[in-house]
Amino acid sequence: MKKPLICAVIASLVFAPTFAVAQQHRGSGYLAPARGPVVKRPAPNYRAWRQGERFDPRHAQNYQVIDYRRYRGLRAPPPGYRYVRSGNDAVLVGIASGLVSAVIAGAIR
Repeated sequence: MKKPLICAVIASLVFAPTFAVAQQHRGSGYLAPARGPVVKRPAPNYRAWRQGERFDPRHAQNYQVIDYRRYRGLRAPPPGYRYVRSGNDAVLVGIASGLVSAVIAGAIR
């Protein structure tokens, strides 16, 4: 019983290097599988604001606090409110609450 086992171990040690074949690497090696064209989508950083929504400056395009006197059609904001720019729109936002009170579309050119 020991003799066939010992012969198998010796044979595997002798013939193992002949069965081992080095892999050939060509180029960069790994190639990713083709999955079709890659479409890059722009980050959705602009949104249309509506009255009653909470204003988040991270989602406003060209966000900045604006002075109402520089733009035609904007009246003085009530106390506790200010105008901010989101794209070409002027948005009247409550300072403490952050709620949108009014949206003047196309006020900024």
